[in-house]
Amino acid sequence: MADTNEKKLTFFGCIFNGIIPENPILVLMIGMCPTLAVTTSVSNAIGMGLSTTAVLVASNALISLVRRITPDRVRIPIYIVIVASFVTLVEFLIKAYFPALYESLGIYIPLIVVNCIIFGRAEAFAGKNNVINSIGDGIGMGLGFTFGIIIISAIRELIGSGSVYGFTFVPENYRAALFVLPPGAFLVLAFLTAIQNKLRLPSATNKKDGCNNDCLHCTLHKETSKVEEGK
Repeated sequence: MADTNEKKLTFFGCIFNGIIPENPILVLMIGMCPTLAVTTSVSNAIGMGLSTTAVLVASNALISLVRRITPDRVRIPIYIVIVASFVTLVEFLIKAYFPALYESLGIYIPLIVVNCIIFGRAEAFAGKNNVINSIGDGIGMGLGFTFGIIIISAIRELIGSGSVYGFTFVPENYRAALFVLPPGAFLVLAFLTAIQNKLRLPSATNKKDGCNNDCLHCTLHKETSKVEEGK
């Protein structure tokens, strides 16, 4: 696949982009399954975030390396094989060296294979850019994902369990156990989104000027498609 905008991108720019402007959790709101499921504690969030970051960096790098020899018709199956291979490797490492974390995360480790953050970056970025920038994109998106789920898990753990990473802050009588249950994840995410909207910060629900939330048919998408067709 043809490279796009490689000259305009920098390694550190790609890292920053994933952490702040296009944070996958707080701005793009993708990869919600692990976000809502494993954010009951900060330790779980750190483990899932670093695991996903490792897979993102490795898969982005390899996909970028083989992008020029990958037939367009079979690129998705190839991406799946690459991502699944790295997820399996990460799962074995966690199981061998961090058994407690492995038991805590459970099925959500192998489910990294179908995390839309990883496939989204493979399709939108790694398959179209050089290896260095693709690694930077993987690091940025991975750290952005980790940052997002740590914020959510810290709020849930503090309100629901009264502690954060083993340190107790809230007396037992003032805790709201609802926040460590599945509904608590939706509530925290909704509150964070409401704050972003109130402060006019970038988010998936906070439209920018000229944006109609129809990414498929927006002018930017059409212009990009024309460039691709011309190449």
